[in-house]
Amino acid sequence: MEWLFIVLAGLFEMAGVAMISQFNQKRGLLQLTYLIGAFGMSFFFLSLAMVVLPMATAYAVWTGIGAAGGVLIGMFFYGESKNWKRVVFLSLIVLSAVGLKVVS
Repeated sequence: MEWLFIVLAGLFEMAGVAMISQFNQKRGLLQLTYLIGAFGMSFFFLSLAMVVLPMATAYAVWTGIGAAGGVLIGMFFYGESKNWKRVVFLSLIVLSAVGLKVVS
């Protein structure tokens, strides 16, 4: 169950990052509410995962999901570069998170 919590925490982290971009484009109460809510849920699920998972593993996987997700959101929704080099390094982030799951 703790791995589900860490994945949910990472997904909410991705949503929070996307909402930062939305908030910078249109500063409104709704965008701010979504931003705070997404990061709040992210921290909530991270704390649930850390009841069982070691702190270092949980944090590394959480940040990996958030970072990789942020790159993907940037590529697909904000017109950022889809250069093959970016994809290679993005894959390394994902493989590292998977590797931590395998050894934990």
